[in-house]
Amino acid sequence: MPDAGLISVRTQDDRLTVAGRGAWTFDHADDLESAVDQTVHDYRTPKGVVEIDLAGVERMDTFGALLLERLKRAWTKAGVEPRVVGLSQRYTVLMAEIERTGHEPPPPVRRHEAVLERLGREMVHVGQDALALLNFVGATVTAFGRVMLRPHTFRFTSMVNQLDRVGFRAVPIILLITFLIGCILAQQGIFNFRRFGADIYVVDMVGVLVLRELGVLIVAIMIAGRSGSAYTAELGSMRMREEIDALRVMGFDPIEVLVVPRLMALIIALPLLTFLGSMAAIFGAGIVSWGYGGITPEVFLDRLKQAITLDQFKVGMYKAPFMAATIGIVACMEGMRVGGSAESLGEHTTASVVKAIFLVIVMDGVFAMFFAAIDM
Repeated sequence: MPDAGLISVRTQDDRLTVAGRGAWTFDHADDLESAVDQTVHDYRTPKGVVEIDLAGVERMDTFGALLLERLKRAWTKAGVEPRVVGLSQRYTVLMAEIERTGHEPPPPVRRHEAVLERLGREMVHVGQDALALLNFVGATVTAFGRVMLRPHTFRFTSMVNQLDRVGFRAVPIILLITFLIGCILAQQGIFNFRRFGADIYVVDMVGVLVLRELGVLIVAIMIAGRSGSAYTAELGSMRMREEIDALRVMGFDPIEVLVVPRLMALIIALPLLTFLGSMAAIFGAGIVSWGYGGITPEVFLDRLKQAITLDQFKVGMYKAPFMAATIGIVACMEGMRVGGSAESLGEHTTASVVKAIFLVIVMDGVFAMFFAAIDM
């Protein structure tokens, strides 16, 4: 028989009544659990109505509620639905929460995807990303159009602030990295050209590579990692704090308020940084050529004038605004897609950098083919 101090059982005709008494708390865990298990064992297959009377229960905590739910589920599995009466109103919420536990659907079984299935799924994701990017480009162009029709709505102060952050504060690291890239290019060029007695041609190589390709490409990649990730993190944090939703409620377009100034700052800053980076790379190449290759600054500059033309410089500068727009749009789009968790913020920040760098490299290849086709 169960412990009469906590549970008493009586039967009358086809009715089974289980009455609880005392404190159904963790302090009486051993006695209470033993009483419940004994009750389930003795009356595992009741034939009629089962009633659980809790009017005599003075106190109940989570442990007691769990044991009550165990008692109910044991008889429910036997085909009899017990009826609970006398439960104090203050324990109703506790019992409702306990009843919900264990009824959640099991997680779907993860199955091994075939290679073609995984490839197809990834292609669908790529298509969805491309469509989202196209939609965001359209929204951004529309916002730019509204700003051009109403110039007084343009947030010039915000643009200047962003220009300081993504432009002027990036100058030291851009100069350092491009200077080192120029030094490495010159050293490797001299090391290999020396075998053929063509040391002087390293000037041609550095000049063309830096001005046409590497200068703008290296700067764009660095800006994508430095400023693009910052844009995504800023907008993502604002979305997590529902500040973007607040702007919409107040009647403002978040793209016009947040995206357009950032995009304009990036479009202005990247060509300037590209110019400074290209000059730093050529300067680094000149120093290495002088110290490692014995090419004096006068000879280096004279050869550089012969090797490059104004078109070489224009090619690199023409690419910069387009790469800046690509980085800014991708970064802001990913920031706007952040969910409500820190994990989502990290994922979209990483995606922003990866996608921006990928698109910058693809764009550089497209520009290379275009300028080669027009003989420039």
